Formats: sequence, structure tokens, C-alpha cells
Amino acid sequence: MGGVDVGGGGGGKRETNSEINMIPFIDLLMVTISFLLITAVWSQMARINADAQVPGPPREVEPDKIEPEKQLHVEMRSPDKFVLIWKQSGTVISTVDVPRKDNMVVKDGKKAIRFPELAAKIEAEWKSVGGHRDATDKKFDQAVLHTDNETPYVYLIGVIDAIYQPHRPFNVAGKAEQVPAFNVTFAVN
Repeated sequence: MGGVDVGGGGGGKRETNSEINMIPFIDLLMVTISFLLITAVWSQMARINADAQVPGPPREVEPDKIEPEKQLHVEMRSPDKFVLIWKQSGTVISTVDVPRKDNMVVKDGKKAIRFPELAAKIEAEWKSVGGHRDATDKKFDQAVLHTDNETPYVYLIGVIDAIYQPHRPFNVAGKAEQVPAFNVTFAVN
């Protein structure tokens, strides 16, 4: 129990030291903390997403009707072939095998690997399946490169160069320029 000392008194007055029961104060504190925690959670759940639904022309695209983007997955795990896989939200659309032929090129004393067959097949696939071809389209098609951790860097650069082979027009400051059709990312093993 807690006690309070209010100073020593003298003479004939009654004693000023008394004990204060702290249990009701602790109970009140616990109830207050519980109330604050419970109402904090419920206040977020009670929020309503408000959207101004005013009369007028309909929206351009309904959120439910947006078609998922197609992605080109380039697998170079096999030593004798590349596998090109077009996927749309996890569903495989098409698969193409490309024989792997490493072409060593020496330029200015530096060695580089080129894959012209892969580049030609990626360009043909992009022309038939790719989605972003218009010069006013700000998005690019996505290419995901799948490889193992032991692949030498020079081979990775050769495959990325092959993926960058297809070009499309893109408006830059009102002028159409030719840019690579794909953004390249790496897959996480």
C-alpha cells in the first residue's frame, strides 16, 4: 500500500499521515489504457473510403477492368538453350526455346559475348506479343532475366544486350526517338 506524509504536526491536532489505497487508481489507469487501445483500433476500421461520385462523363478505365501486363521471362539456366516465356499475371501465354550459341567478340582488347539468334527471336516475339509499341505510350514492356548465381558477368551483359535489341518509337520533348522496347529486371532466386 502507498502512504503519504504531509509533514509532521505538533500539539493536539490529529495525525496528518494517512494511507491512501492505490488499487482503485491502478484499476482506473488500466481501464483507461484498455479503452484507448481498443478505440484506436476501431477508429481505423471505421474509416470509409470516400470518392466523389459526381454526375458527368464516365471514368476512362474502371479499376476492375485493367488488364495485367504481359512480361517476357528469359531463362538462361541451361547451357545449351534459352527459354523465352511470355506470362500474364502468372499464366503462361507462350514458350519458345532458342538454341544457345556463344559468339565471342573482341573489340579494343575487350572480350564480349553476343547472342544474335536470341536477339532476333526476342525482337520477333516482341513484335507479335509485346504490348507497348505506340510512341505516345509512356510504359515499356517488362523483361525478367532468370539465371543462376554462378553465371559470369560477361554472359549477363550479352543477354541484356540481346533483350535491348528491339527498339520502338518514344516521344521525347515532342520528338520521336528510337529507344529499347524492354525494361530489364533480374529474378530473385
